[in-house]
Amino acid sequence: MKEKEKTGAEKIQWDLSDLYRSPEDPALATDRTSVLEKAEEFEKAYRNRVAALTPAEFAGALERYSEILEIMGRIGSFAYLKWTTNTEDPALGKAVQESTELSSELSQKTIFFTIEWLDMDEDSARKLMNSSELAGYRHYLETSRLDKPHILEEKEEKILSAKSVTGARAWVRFFDETLGASRFRIGDEELTESQILSRMSEPDREVRRQAAEVFTGGLARMKHPLTYVFNTLLADKHTNDRLRKYPHWLRARNLSNEISDESVESLVDAVTSRYPLVHRFYRLKKQLLGVDEMMEYDRYAPILKSREKIGWSDARKMVLDAYSGFHPDMGSIAARFFAENWIDAAVVPGKRGGAYSASTIPSVHPYVFMNYEGRIRDVQTLAHELGHGVHQYLSRKQGILQSGTPLTTAETASVFGEMLVFRKLLENLDSPEEKMALLVGKIDDTIATVFRQISMNRFEDRIHRARREEGELTSDRFSELWMETQAPVYGDSVTLTDNYRLWWSYIPHFIHTPGYVYAYAFGELLVLALYQEYLNSENGFNDAYMAMLEKGGSDWPSDLMAGLGVDITDETFWNRGLDAIDSLIGEAEALLPELDRTKEE
Repeated sequence: MKEKEKTGAEKIQWDLSDLYRSPEDPALATDRTSVLEKAEEFEKAYRNRVAALTPAEFAGALERYSEILEIMGRIGSFAYLKWTTNTEDPALGKAVQESTELSSELSQKTIFFTIEWLDMDEDSARKLMNSSELAGYRHYLETSRLDKPHILEEKEEKILSAKSVTGARAWVRFFDETLGASRFRIGDEELTESQILSRMSEPDREVRRQAAEVFTGGLARMKHPLTYVFNTLLADKHTNDRLRKYPHWLRARNLSNEISDESVESLVDAVTSRYPLVHRFYRLKKQLLGVDEMMEYDRYAPILKSREKIGWSDARKMVLDAYSGFHPDMGSIAARFFAENWIDAAVVPGKRGGAYSASTIPSVHPYVFMNYEGRIRDVQTLAHELGHGVHQYLSRKQGILQSGTPLTTAETASVFGEMLVFRKLLENLDSPEEKMALLVGKIDDTIATVFRQISMNRFEDRIHRARREEGELTSDRFSELWMETQAPVYGDSVTLTDNYRLWWSYIPHFIHTPGYVYAYAFGELLVLALYQEYLNSENGFNDAYMAMLEKGGSDWPSDLMAGLGVDITDETFWNRGLDAIDSLIGEAEALLPELDRTKEE
């Protein structure tokens, strides 16, 4: 990277010593041995006894089970976090594989506990769940019983766990390492996936066009292995769904998200019915960019032709100011991520693309992963992931069994954090050009989060159904289904070229977490509704919001949100968020005359 392009994030790498000092840390070897011993002791203590446990004994069993999960979580988190910063290092890949195998072994030793709990009759189970001794585990116990119709015999569960190591998990790792090792040549530069995708947000249209062309060429070279990975994982999920008697491919995800099939259908219907909002926005953006035709590589083009890169220290200040302005605790927790090196933001060869916040385990703290290149979108990504981080940090008090949230509410804090930063930035701008650039950037992200994710849900639905009905799918068949589901979201406002036909093949959510993508739309629309509640509330919302984050996954999502004035069981709920998107586009359209006057002057 040239000196003038440096952002200050080049050396921002996390310190994982709160997990382990290094891969050679003796504590790591000790934990690997001790966790197996604890699992064996757990099995000896409770096998064939679960139904007879008193509430106090059951609470003790859950404490011991949590301890096993904590140690395994520490080992797995360390291995995964190290590997994602350099997926080309064989030693790190080996460590991930070893942790995966250990996790499978532990699952086989402890699965009896879940099976015996689910075999318990409803009256006995209800008495346990309602006991005061198990109050701190009640929601975990309630939601775990949703799996009762889909659990298999113990021997079968053990086989599935063992085979996943060399099955689905192995293919997910292969997918990540293939893309992590990929390079895209432009002139004399060898770009990573993250860097080439970043080029498609550059002001220079020729740079964007060339990046899209080169990226497509790279995907074409990887087409065969990526297609095979997709086919294999689709077939693997079909097998698991059939064995567990799930009625359709998305039921398992909906259960884990604590949301009904009907609510998901309502969300999809609401969003697809408002695709014209996307068409309206891209017609506006086409006018702002001054192009005759909007191409797929123009979608994330910045409105300002020359924008200086935002330095890491400035990005930090922007996010912390917005977070502290909402609640001092939110600001102080976020500040620890910077001060204590809980963030990895440097762009380096071999590093995985994208961004995430890893909750790790309750006894440690979360870590944020991203690739920071100084764009306003990177600032928003930082705000997004720190929102997750604050949420995960606060929810640790619920313990490992209830600190995590279903995907439907997992995006709440992240998207809310983005909104806080966006509104803070907008308030501090005087220039119509800067305001328009920020507004358009926010709408770009909102459309990507709501409408594009639902269009990807439509693609995912089609490929799961097609794989089950037609057998193995060709690359061309994947591309055909991709274009059929993507074209409607853009209508005639964006031209999708043949290059775009292969862009399904690099999206990790289809591989890592089948069915995940609708949760982004859910989270964005939920936050847009929540933000209106925040603006309209006279007092108390900020504290109530922080209290909601602290609850983590200890209650049903509908009950958590009801405390903030939002009813997510109402089928018209989605329209509140969609109307807010309509208003954002209206803000940008209303700014046009002022922008035109400025140009005339």
